[in-house]
Amino acid sequence: MKASVFLQEVKNIGIRTITGVPDSTLKQFCDAVRMDNGKEFQHYVTANEGAAVGLATGEYLASERPCLVYLQNSGLGNIINPLASIANSEVYGIPMLFVIGWRGEPGKKDEPQHIYQGKVTCELLEIMDVPYSVVDDMTTQDQMKEILLKAKELMNENEQYAIIVKKGTFEKEKEFAWENGYSLVREQALRVILENVYQDSFIVSTTGKISRELYEQSDALYKNHERLFMTVGGMGHASMIAYGMAQADASKQIICVDGDGAVMMHMGALAFLAKQSPENLLHIVINNAAHESVGSMPTGFSGQTYAQIAAACGYKNTCTVTTDEDLRIAILEAKKKRELSLIEVMVSLDARADLGRPKESAKENRIDFMNAVLR
Repeated sequence: MKASVFLQEVKNIGIRTITGVPDSTLKQFCDAVRMDNGKEFQHYVTANEGAAVGLATGEYLASERPCLVYLQNSGLGNIINPLASIANSEVYGIPMLFVIGWRGEPGKKDEPQHIYQGKVTCELLEIMDVPYSVVDDMTTQDQMKEILLKAKELMNENEQYAIIVKKGTFEKEKEFAWENGYSLVREQALRVILENVYQDSFIVSTTGKISRELYEQSDALYKNHERLFMTVGGMGHASMIAYGMAQADASKQIICVDGDGAVMMHMGALAFLAKQSPENLLHIVINNAAHESVGSMPTGFSGQTYAQIAAACGYKNTCTVTTDEDLRIAILEAKKKRELSLIEVMVSLDARADLGRPKESAKENRIDFMNAVLR
């Protein structure tokens, strides 16, 4: 089914606002929403999935219209609190339609972080009393229309409904494309980071292509990746993992290589880290202004730099760089100062089509990393 056709059916049940966090399984849907460009729908990319539920709640309170909230199933954890304590029919009774990309579908090969989440996706919705339908590439327009009419009936009763979308459900149409105006390629920036920190530090990297590129680059440069902890799931939590390491052993230099979308998802961590102010933590944010690993949809960020925000929170040393040489200098200066620092690296949206994935399991990588840390 074409995502544009699905959007027309969504419009037919009275929805005019779409909000959420992008997902690769929903890429065609996300592209169609961006191509709409406000003609039929108001669209908002929120900091995290729970925030989208909050926005949908406010929309309903002011207009009596339910919203469509889209997310990857990994984001179900972020919506449980507002769904249970605000939207549920036993609390305020706020109707909304969830469109959920199903990563880690049982029986299908996927990344390690999606395996368990995929297994419990339907169970989580059942526990949360959210009725759902599962759709795939065999779902017809008439069947989708029936599903949405059922959803409308339940939303009229102040309940929620979910559509779980399997990979390949939506056909490829016109792809939404944009450029952010920066020229430094992320993979080159990551190479500079590795060249200047890998041999005397331990790295915690965020989920997505950042970790995959660091994995390949560290193997190419040093024939190992044992000093790299790849946070393949739990988007937005890499900096707190890095802090956990930094406070546990102040003699070790810890580097957090974060992404702009991940930082935005749990930005309160910046204030916490500034208050703790660990001297042995260097926070590097790779900023391409997009959720690039799941289809390159722009984030909902205002344009102010994360370096400015970190400084306002109380980070001792912050800067923004746009070239590999400036990045190298910034890293050396931060290591010399020995204080909580944040370096924001502005990069383009480029990524290799043949980018590989870790060959080991997540658990194997964790064991290798811990062996390197503790020896």
